[in-house]
Amino acid sequence: MSCSLDGYVADASGDFDWGAPSQATHAFINDEVRDVRAFVVGRRMFETMRVWDDWPPGQGEAEDEFAEIWTGIDKIVCSDSLDAVDAPRTTLEPRLTPERVAEIVAATDGVVEVSGPTTAAGALRAGIVDEITVRVLPCVVGGGLRLLPDGMRVDLVRADCVPLDDGSVFLRYTRR
Repeated sequence: MSCSLDGYVADASGDFDWGAPSQATHAFINDEVRDVRAFVVGRRMFETMRVWDDWPPGQGEAEDEFAEIWTGIDKIVCSDSLDAVDAPRTTLEPRLTPERVAEIVAATDGVVEVSGPTTAAGALRAGIVDEITVRVLPCVVGGGLRLLPDGMRVDLVRADCVPLDDGSVFLRYTRR
């Protein structure tokens, strides 16, 4: 996930265009998700990422590579407002419980990424997230959709801090 310096993934109007990565940053992100075998996402994240399922090649090297990575990964969409999903390698899960996340992890040979602040909130609160990664951008948006849920307390250890060419910083934290 990417967020503003003040901790929002989308501003008050729902916009997140300020988070678009440079080519070099996008290539870095590609390297970070290359080992992911399953993405667990909410409805909004699914709708946002849906563009990568039908990405027209030739739009940029990093983008083309990400589209290839994305289409090779299983996606689980957690939503009680959708009746069905019409994307390749994608299944619908009405409710994401900690037990269901554990089942998904056990059934997946590799990294499972829970992405999207609303979907991840339950997994974070249940204490079943091993690692939090975030790209922090050098902007303050003043309000909107928060990266992390209110009322959550977790002690973390910084595992990685990478300054990126677009002024953002990639951070990786693990549980203490």
